[in-house]
Amino acid sequence: MIISRTPFRVSFFGGGTDYPAWYRTYGGAVLATTIDKYCYLSCRYLPPFFEHKIRVVYSKIENCHSVEEIAHPAVREILRYCRIDRGVEIHHDGDLPARSGMGTSSSFTVGLLHALYALKGQMPSKGQLAGESIVIEQEILKETVGSQDQVLAAHGGFNHIIFHTSGEITVKPVTATAARLNELNRHLMLFYTGIRRTASDVAESYVNGLDDRERQLRIIGDLTNEGVSVLCGKSKISVFGELLHNAWQVKRDLSPKVSNSDIEEIYAEAMSAGAMGGKLLGAGGGGFIVFFVSPSKHATVKRRLNKLIHVPFKFESSGSQIIFFDPEQDYSKEEKARIFQPDLVFRELSSKAIS
Repeated sequence: MIISRTPFRVSFFGGGTDYPAWYRTYGGAVLATTIDKYCYLSCRYLPPFFEHKIRVVYSKIENCHSVEEIAHPAVREILRYCRIDRGVEIHHDGDLPARSGMGTSSSFTVGLLHALYALKGQMPSKGQLAGESIVIEQEILKETVGSQDQVLAAHGGFNHIIFHTSGEITVKPVTATAARLNELNRHLMLFYTGIRRTASDVAESYVNGLDDRERQLRIIGDLTNEGVSVLCGKSKISVFGELLHNAWQVKRDLSPKVSNSDIEEIYAEAMSAGAMGGKLLGAGGGGFIVFFVSPSKHATVKRRLNKLIHVPFKFESSGSQIIFFDPEQDYSKEEKARIFQPDLVFRELSSKAIS
């Protein structure tokens, strides 16, 4: 049995510039962090006592005789990609709902890929997990998704991610002090709007015409750099909230599908209750919304948005991990340690990984 744990993310600035259609021409950058809300995936080789060869448990239960029969597209294609030639059982559990703007789909892809590699006795680097997950989602599944979610899920942490025109991706951990990041964390409030949507549907409304939105995306890119400067500089942390508000105003202009009357009402209520800024997470249309609020105003904002689910969270820095490892194979103690605690060797591989 193998269990992987992969974090979800909160993206502050730069969303939209992480689509290959944009950054392959203009470059891009994102400022985002992973949080202590996770996707859990367990997998094992299935004993030969069942009529089915493959069992997949998520919001549905699939019992299949072959990979081709699997309805869940990501599971089907990841099993093909990993060339799993034995019966296998996969279970998924998540701390947050799908289609909610938290990068849940990419966390699922990264986590399942990680778990299946471990099942085979292999240990991918964080860079490999990110890169292969991007290929699976963008090139195999043909999803209209960016490249930040896979990188964040694999690496973890609070990062400034730079997307080069060459296709190379650089992950730069934000060098702010722990006190500064804790200060930011205390000013953030996360709410679930209850509005579920498919991110790729919203993204398609503007990704196919990114050149026509060059002005907005260049502003979004500039705000990313300003956000990094605020965290690593001596400006008041309240400036970060003001930047979030500016970023949301620009993001709303990308497409009519990014926001709607319900979202606008939620945003207006939070701002009138004391929030300094905020944004809808992910492509838009629904899901989670984050607000920058002085701790003294948290109770007021929470009362005003009492119809929404408030989700307290903390930043995390581990990325995707194998948290349980009990393989059938007879590995040595050293091999088990390397697979179960991959961070021990990521430092050795960092020069070859997405850095």
